[in-house]
Amino acid sequence: MRKWRNAVVTAAWVAVGTAAGALGAWQLASSDSDGAGGAAHSRPLDEAAVRKALTASDPPPKSRPTPTPPSLTPPTSTPTSTPSAERSTVRFTGGSATVECRADGTVRLVSWSPADGFHIDDDVERGPAAVARLEAEPGDDDDQPDLPYEIRCTDGTPEAKVVPDTDDD
Repeated sequence: MRKWRNAVVTAAWVAVGTAAGALGAWQLASSDSDGAGGAAHSRPLDEAAVRKALTASDPPPKSRPTPTPPSLTPPTSTPTSTPSAERSTVRFTGGSATVECRADGTVRLVSWSPADGFHIDDDVERGPAAVARLEAEPGDDDDQPDLPYEIRCTDGTPEAKVVPDTDDD
């Protein structure tokens, strides 16, 4: 009697699993077949389908009267003091950094990432300044020295250079 009950329970579980799988496959197939999308894995649209979808989604233009400005005085704007900056990535032995080379010749570290086996010391001087500084420290290798870097912008190009370590620890 017990073997018969186990077989029935197992058969019921297999039937439920099969039905759930079939229902899921049917739902996915039917959601893709109408071309309207809806499923996260829908096939990409070709150029004609994109134009059709965009045309269908554009609301008709509304005819509204153009509002008249309440005042004829032009708005005042405050000039920004941030000089234009060109971002680029500089790579060095201990990692890499995204750097802004600014029009005024200063440098600013936007972000940095250590290379495998290194970490970047918390004592980062990110700028904006004539020189930005950071230090790449080896992870577990006490025999390998720390790598302090100065990063400068020369003609809009960042350059990282190892400098003598001034830490006494």
